[in-house]
Amino acid sequence: MPELPEAETIARGLDAVLPGRVIASVTVLRDDVVKGPPGAFAAALPGRQFRDVGRRGKNVVFTFDDESRLVINLGMTGRILSGPGPDPARLTTHPAVHFHLADGGCMTYDDIRRFGLLTFIPGAAWRDWSRRLGPEPLARSFTARLLRRTLSRCRAPVRSLLLDQRKIAGVGNIYAVEALWFARIHPATPANEIGQEAAARLHRSVRKVLRRAIRAGGTTLRNYRNAEGDVGRFGRALHAYGRADEPCVRCRTPIERIVFGGRSAFFCPRCQAAPP
Repeated sequence: MPELPEAETIARGLDAVLPGRVIASVTVLRDDVVKGPPGAFAAALPGRQFRDVGRRGKNVVFTFDDESRLVINLGMTGRILSGPGPDPARLTTHPAVHFHLADGGCMTYDDIRRFGLLTFIPGAAWRDWSRRLGPEPLARSFTARLLRRTLSRCRAPVRSLLLDQRKIAGVGNIYAVEALWFARIHPATPANEIGQEAAARLHRSVRKVLRRAIRAGGTTLRNYRNAEGDVGRFGRALHAYGRADEPCVRCRTPIERIVFGGRSAFFCPRCQAAPP
């Protein structure tokens, strides 16, 4: 599932080509990826001009000139592709929504499994929508002290807390597992049992892993592509995620896999001691 680095990479790619352009019409091919009546969604967007493209959590956020927004959550296999012609068909395989632009170009939301969601948000409703998510882990306001306070209020396994978008926005399973490996914290450790020093290590690790992944253009395990259709390169730099039975690059102990909360977690049993 695309996480913060993938959404950030896509947003940066689209922000280089969309600002100033105007939506002429919208064609909804798959009703289930649009929030609300498809007809109302398609009618709300024509005539709006893109101001910028950014990100909130795992969501790509298109801001228009009137402060309204189009929010796209990519689900598991969503892709956003922009082409100079009326249809970027060369890159799309399962188009769900076409955004036809006034200059003749087209942006397409493509989704094999259709778990993604496109939402139009009027300007006045944006703040309330954004408040449903936790702080951005790469923001200056996300400090080690803030993370420590968040951890201290939760008894759930720390990996589960990192995945809770109400606590921290944008971190998913891949980067939670990697950050915990760097911080030498077992994924099942109760969050409120993590001390100040370990919380500071985790804070540094989360930010380091996310920044490295953004520089690499995200992680492609199967379907993820950026706005230009290219794969992410961070997969080759993974230290724990998906490496069960392979040697830990720190101590050579085989990486182990456990499942809790319905998700796999990977860890080094030597570097990341299990909680009592």
